[in-house]
Amino acid sequence: MSRIVIDARELRTSTGRYVERLLHYLQDLDTTNEYLVLLKPQDISGWRTKSEHFLTVSCPYDEYGFAEQTGLLRQINKLKPDLVHFTMIQQPILYRGHSVTTVHDLTTARFTNPAKNPVVFRFKQAVYKEVIKRVAKNSKLIITPTGFVKDDLIEFTDIDPRKIVVTHESADRIDALPSPLPNLQKSKFIMYVGRPTPHKNLPRLIEAYALLRAQHPDLKLVLAGKKDANYRAIEANVPEKLRPHVVFTDFVTEGQLRWLYEHCEAYIFPSLSEGFGLPGLEAMIHGAPVVSSDATCLPEVYGDAAHYFDPLDVPAMADAISEVLSDSRLRTELIQRGKEKAAEYSWRRMAQQTLAVYNDALDM
Repeated sequence: MSRIVIDARELRTSTGRYVERLLHYLQDLDTTNEYLVLLKPQDISGWRTKSEHFLTVSCPYDEYGFAEQTGLLRQINKLKPDLVHFTMIQQPILYRGHSVTTVHDLTTARFTNPAKNPVVFRFKQAVYKEVIKRVAKNSKLIITPTGFVKDDLIEFTDIDPRKIVVTHESADRIDALPSPLPNLQKSKFIMYVGRPTPHKNLPRLIEAYALLRAQHPDLKLVLAGKKDANYRAIEANVPEKLRPHVVFTDFVTEGQLRWLYEHCEAYIFPSLSEGFGLPGLEAMIHGAPVVSSDATCLPEVYGDAAHYFDPLDVPAMADAISEVLSDSRLRTELIQRGKEKAAEYSWRRMAQQTLAVYNDALDM
């Protein structure tokens, strides 16, 4: 029996779905090893183990902080693990035990964030790039969600490709009952859900929507996601004549998100960079035709189940969306292919592959 520590501090962040699904299925798959799950103190009460082999450990050290490099290092060493799975790049770079790291993407190393102090962000970004290279060297094995991220990491760090294992992620049907947004019940709309950071490319989506209105004057654009500084900046820059037609929902519940997926004319994914692209798969599960950027990993994940455009070409984006809105046959094909494509992915299989990575790393 081995003692395995899983760093689950990201449980309530944008990568939390990956962490939660991994833990959920590992508890079914592994009844031999002992697992210690590191959770932030505020998350301890919100996540319950279902296996006696899994124990939660309170971890008060935030990501990207100095305490992560010192306090978390001490905490892990005291736990005396045989293996640590860091579910994100950020980790104590001086840890010398056996470890596996999941690298979701290199977006933070590639793009800035205008909501952050630019001087501080550039400094942290420079440090982050060095951490990536250290992690790539120190980890026994590395997990990526797509072949694109694998190749990107190899180019960025020049590590041995044999150290990297691709474990595709998945998406789930939302169980919550559909909950309509009252101001959209009688509207036709296209939608996006997620963060508004620069690589998500939302200003160009708004520009493409402005072009679309010439052919589809009754169509609305819905941008769903909690309003932060980036969302507020984007909203403030929407042209006056478009403001009544671009809907910023702020936070939506699971039931509201399901309703949006099920009633939109199309789900639009204009991103410049992704590691997997889970929202598009989630939209497919709920019957939304997906019109997607052809950047980075998205064609790898969606295959022929999406209609693609160059995310830097606003007119091409508008044309691709219009084609799906106007061509009922194309729309029907995308809906069918989307459901078939989403069914190809499995969280359970991802957990099985991850457990195999643990066993291989323990034998090294």
